[in-house]
Amino acid sequence: MTGKDPRADAMAIFRAGLRAADPRAAVLRAVRTSGDGTLSIAGVSYDLGRFRRILIVGGGKAGAPMAKALEDLLGPRIAKGVVVTKYGHELPLDRVILREAAHPVPDEAGRTGAGEILSLLREAGEEDLVFCLLSGGGSALLPVPAPGVSLEDKQETTRELLACGATIHEINAIRKHLSGIKGGRLAGAAFPATLISLILSDVIGDDLDTIASGPTVPDRSTFADCVGIVEKYGISAKIPPRALERLRRGVRGEVPETPKEDDPAFRRTQAVIVGSAGLSLAAAREEALRMGYGTLILSSVMEGETRDVARVHGAIGKEVVRTGNPVPRPACLLSGGETTVTLRGNGLGGRNTEFVLAAAMEIAGLPGIVVFSAGTDGTDGPTDAAGAVADGTTLDRARERGLSPSEFLRNNDSYHFFEALGDLVVTGPTLTNVMDLRIVLVP
Repeated sequence: MTGKDPRADAMAIFRAGLRAADPRAAVLRAVRTSGDGTLSIAGVSYDLGRFRRILIVGGGKAGAPMAKALEDLLGPRIAKGVVVTKYGHELPLDRVILREAAHPVPDEAGRTGAGEILSLLREAGEEDLVFCLLSGGGSALLPVPAPGVSLEDKQETTRELLACGATIHEINAIRKHLSGIKGGRLAGAAFPATLISLILSDVIGDDLDTIASGPTVPDRSTFADCVGIVEKYGISAKIPPRALERLRRGVRGEVPETPKEDDPAFRRTQAVIVGSAGLSLAAAREEALRMGYGTLILSSVMEGETRDVARVHGAIGKEVVRTGNPVPRPACLLSGGETTVTLRGNGLGGRNTEFVLAAAMEIAGLPGIVVFSAGTDGTDGPTDAAGAVADGTTLDRARERGLSPSEFLRNNDSYHFFEALGDLVVTGPTLTNVMDLRIVLVP
């Protein structure tokens, strides 16, 4: 039955979603070995006996547990490997070197780690098997600036794209065209080795060429798309000149496009999604049902401006209170995906805390209703929180402390708002990432 504390219920439902996104378990579900030395992955079999070496590379917040799963499975068959993960997301590994770097804005440590990966892959030959482990954060953690572009150019371009409200698909399209490793170029470095990519998805639609900016798959985006994105958000004057010039030179045909489907680099490759937001939402739904909540998944691919999405969730919660639609009380509404925040102020926060603040304003005064949103990676923007939780009393409690919710929202300062109320959700690094999980409970 539902508990006496809806906030605790929301946290338990979130934790169930996290367990379903466990990267190590996801890899072990997807990769199987048999006694005769056969490796099976998503219906494709490989004879391990024909490979001279097994190499492991990759990048992402879940890189360490994914590598640990392969070490547990393949042990001494692994010759060497290099995986780049976010600071604080390390695990002890035996055969794979783990490098840590910055996210979401790349740093020099990331460039060094990505360079080590390319050096290792250039040693690979036709008799080698390469595993590439990709998860959320891989785009920032594997920065290899394209010729004529500096790491500083990429850093500033990333900051401007994050601030203007661009979607992850748009951000990664530009990242690919300013990179020497993304957009299929890692596959080119590994060729002619056999390349298997194991991917934990953190993007809407599980698009392979968007997750970690698609370093091992054909790229569907073009230089023309990138210039269109810059013009769409009106940031031409804010993008570093060398980065913008590379994009424009690409449109003129003066710079080679990213590898497309007919490129030879993809002849000996396999890419498999081992985990996604859909699996986490399903597990969260099962936990809510077990608790006695009537449960409805609104969408696993929710995107759009965070404040608008929050108001919609709050409005649906109010509808449940008033009419029992679209699901009777006690009710649990779930959604996954990745919204965007357009920066208008200079406060501190991320899309999850901003979502909860905007939703709290929508549900103010309604008894019992709870809104919860957190990133499955344990990080919400440039903060130490995963997200926040609010209920119908949040705005009253804030005003008692002299806090103006609307002013905090205008300043994009949702972190400090919930910090003052003690309503931040802090999990620490979860070592996984399948976008955000949002929960509305109506007891």
